[in-house]
Amino acid sequence: MSLNTSTAGANANAAGSAAVVLVARLLLSVLFLFAGFGKLTDISGTAGWFGSIGLPLPVVAAVVVGLLEFFGGLAILVGFKARIAAIALAVFTIAASLVAHTNFADQIQLLMFLKNLSITGGLLLLASFGPSALSLDARRG
Repeated sequence: MSLNTSTAGANANAAGSAAVVLVARLLLSVLFLFAGFGKLTDISGTAGWFGSIGLPLPVVAAVVVGLLEFFGGLAILVGFKARIAAIALAVFTIAASLVAHTNFADQIQLLMFLKNLSITGGLLLLASFGPSALSLDARRG
């Protein structure tokens, strides 16, 4: 095998990996984009639910959480400061799980908790390995 052939193969593999990471970022971000948008467009409803589960300052919490989810999801989607966004969303996702999804006698809550652990795993992978060449972070150098 010539050097040119192995280099071409490595470049094709890197391009394929970058595309897979882009798809993974899209899949991770869509949940946060929808959740954040929903919270920001229904602050009173979100604050009411936050208050019902005992969160202090529910209106402030609704705005902060909505902004974190929406803009964190957007950052992951486009790959801008993606590692920082992934870490912030990973910490948030674990915290949200511990606050709202620990009634393991309820199978839905158990499923939500496990789903959030899985999402956190994806976010930690993104934080560890970065958003790939198909991102704003890569374009900025």
